[in-house]
Amino acid sequence: MTQKVAVLGTGKIGEALLSGMIRGGWAPSDLLVTARRQDRADQLHARYGVDAVSNAEAAKSADTLILTVKPQDMDALLRELAPHVPADRLVISGAAGIPTAYFEERLAAGTPVVRVMTNTPALVDEAMSVISAGTHATGAHLTRAEEIFAGVGKTLRVPESQQDACTALSGSGPAYFYFLVEAMTDAGILLGLPRDKAHDLIVQAAIGAAVMLRDSGEHPVKLRENVTSPAGTTINAIRELENHGVRAALIAALEAARDRSRELATGNG
Repeated sequence: MTQKVAVLGTGKIGEALLSGMIRGGWAPSDLLVTARRQDRADQLHARYGVDAVSNAEAAKSADTLILTVKPQDMDALLRELAPHVPADRLVISGAAGIPTAYFEERLAAGTPVVRVMTNTPALVDEAMSVISAGTHATGAHLTRAEEIFAGVGKTLRVPESQQDACTALSGSGPAYFYFLVEAMTDAGILLGLPRDKAHDLIVQAAIGAAVMLRDSGEHPVKLRENVTSPAGTTINAIRELENHGVRAALIAALEAARDRSRELATGNG
């Protein structure tokens, strides 16, 4: 791996990506980071042995620039970068809701841009990173993005037109599961269990169910039916979930997340 990669705006996700790349075999000497605060830059240098540089220096030196700043900070970053980014640099954006055209309009003509929506399980190497090509990005550029993000989980290529839907399902997805665990923990307390025991029971059930979904090859309906005995406890619980419209509420929630992602893309923040 001789390509030099710079992570710009290295917050939690940027640091998770950096550490995943190093575990995956990237040499610290091939990696650069930028950070808004000097103490943060010093911390990253001490922790990973990577050079911390200015945004302009990263743009001049790196073959691939990964932009991990918040969407509201992206315009200022691009104004700073634009004079220093040659058209042969690969620019990877991890900002929710911002289309590749936004970057192409602000950078040198022909700059290849790849859009990636990852999620917070990147912090434990279990991310789902969804990758889309801009107008000038080639298959080789997509492969390079996959090599980088494979260090923190799985990757999936999709047309950019599907990115808002992926943001709703995967980008925001972990929050829905945390919300469900929170609600089930409260139910466990209502049923007489201490909070810590209710939490442990639910978290392990979630882990076990996720592994079975991933490894068994079975449809989720089949897995649910395997737990659902006639006139048993599970079917009574499922009936209440259906009576309270949980399925419809989930569909409506994901549509709302998709619509908000579209709003962010048009600048209605």
